[in-house]
Amino acid sequence: MTEVVDDVAAALAAALPGRVVTDRDAMEAYRRDQCLLAPAGRPAAVVRARSTDDVITTLRTAGDHHAPVVTRGAGTGLAGAANAIDGCVVLSLAAMDRILALDVPGRTATVEPGVLTGDLDARAREHGLWYPPDPGSKAISTIGGNLATNAGGMCCAKYGVTADHVAALTAVLADGRVIRTGPPTRKNVTGLDLTRLLVGSEGTLAVIVDATVRLRPFPAATATVVASFPTPQQAVDTVLRIASVADPAAVELMDRTCMRAVNRLTRMGLDESAGALLLVQCDGPSADQEAATCARLAETGGATEVLHTADPTEGEMFMQARRTVYPALERLGTTLLDDVGVAVQDLPRLLAAIERIAADHGVLIGTFGHAADGNLHPTVVYDATDRDAADRAGAAFDDIVAAALALGGTITGEHGVGSLKTRYLDAQLGPTERELMTGIRAVFDPGGILNPGRGY
Repeated sequence: MTEVVDDVAAALAAALPGRVVTDRDAMEAYRRDQCLLAPAGRPAAVVRARSTDDVITTLRTAGDHHAPVVTRGAGTGLAGAANAIDGCVVLSLAAMDRILALDVPGRTATVEPGVLTGDLDARAREHGLWYPPDPGSKAISTIGGNLATNAGGMCCAKYGVTADHVAALTAVLADGRVIRTGPPTRKNVTGLDLTRLLVGSEGTLAVIVDATVRLRPFPAATATVVASFPTPQQAVDTVLRIASVADPAAVELMDRTCMRAVNRLTRMGLDESAGALLLVQCDGPSADQEAATCARLAETGGATEVLHTADPTEGEMFMQARRTVYPALERLGTTLLDDVGVAVQDLPRLLAAIERIAADHGVLIGTFGHAADGNLHPTVVYDATDRDAADRAGAAFDDIVAAALALGGTITGEHGVGSLKTRYLDAQLGPTERELMTGIRAVFDPGGILNPGRGY
């Protein structure tokens, strides 16, 4: 093993001078993403690619030495998909961060994978456009990472996830061949949809080196509603009623633990006596009228307090409360963020199960997420220096996933499987489905060097 590690490191250093890191201490920052419970190995080398040619050279060299390759963006992942494997090559695409083209009439942008999602959105807004996918980490996560996990965000229910906004990709296969999937046309049914196949594949099929994504006109107006409810059931009942008469851009839910954490961090004054807080944001020409309808439904649905504003600055302040949840929970201890999804009508049962799980294991769990599509992020907060606390956190995490599956849900809605959730795959997928997935993987990567053991 040591000889193979030394050989691939030396070969890469010779082929890519100035791009390769082999110092053990310097490589430490590239060993893991933000999931502390997922295992992380020791890489043979880190390649800081600056071009497609660098990626091609890396993959060919790694293939010659049968070394696994783990592709990495900003390291903001939450499932261990970018964690190093012993003896692997970590291929960092963070320096490939150029916006290659912005086609305003065609409403597309072509970007390298290291571009920050928030930076792309900001550039688009300079031209009256926007990039709808809005993961909570968009200020620090990259387009490449979003593509790898098919990331979602607060606007998913109305605008869809990352895959819904990708027109075409350029990617490098494990053997160094370059493929281009899809034209930037609005319609295309030529052959199989390789674009959709690559998005969400968690670095197991190819390395994406650029993406052409679709932009939308920036909404003419926004209006926001904040409503406090005595119970989560009343909040979800209101969500279902809203869905029958309106089409909000975002419908977000926070439990009492999250509200307390946000207040502690920001002093926003959220109603900590409430069982659930609902944030609804509408956009478009009729945003204020639509939000007014949502506010009335909240009032008649048992809300104890309802605020409604058409001021975009004030509305953004309210939505910031939701974006602040995870950082606020992080201030309370080490966090283990889950990502499960159920049918919207089953959210109260899932929330009740999470509350029982927290009590059973003696851990703090703050739950927030996307109420409009049933995707929640129960976050276990614990003391990582206490082995018993860490074990209880892991057990609570397992029970939350089991609870979602028992309700017919999914083990991941938008963060991916990575290495954290591979042990749950058989509980959701059948053996034939798994066989098809591994067969597709073998066609793209016969040598099995791309992110082995991750995803599926």
